[in-house]
Amino acid sequence: MDSDNKVVLCGANAYEQKYYFNKDFDKIPQSIQDELHIICVLFTEEAGGIFTIFFDEEGNLEFGTEYAPEDYLYDEISAGLLVRKIRDTRQDLLQSLSLYYRVLFLHEDIEGLMED
Repeated sequence: MDSDNKVVLCGANAYEQKYYFNKDFDKIPQSIQDELHIICVLFTEEAGGIFTIFFDEEGNLEFGTEYAPEDYLYDEISAGLLVRKIRDTRQDLLQSLSLYYRVLFLHEDIEGLMED
């Protein structure tokens, strides 16, 4: 975990044209890892900047966007719309990843989580 009590799952950086996947999550099926890779890279290709998918301290899956101050091509409006689109179209995937993290990393009771 970093100093903000968040754990980065993956991210992409448009400036360095790189993708990062946290090796702590290697047990996630390859097809889901590939889907996350596509989501991150497409986000940075469309909006620019740096995009991360991370878990907050409660196990919720969140998105982070950053950009360099000198990056005049970064589109904050597109970034916001893309985040909303990802939340809407990938809701099942995001909920499943959150459940996975809460059970395996935060050691929460799966039965209690399934009743929520």
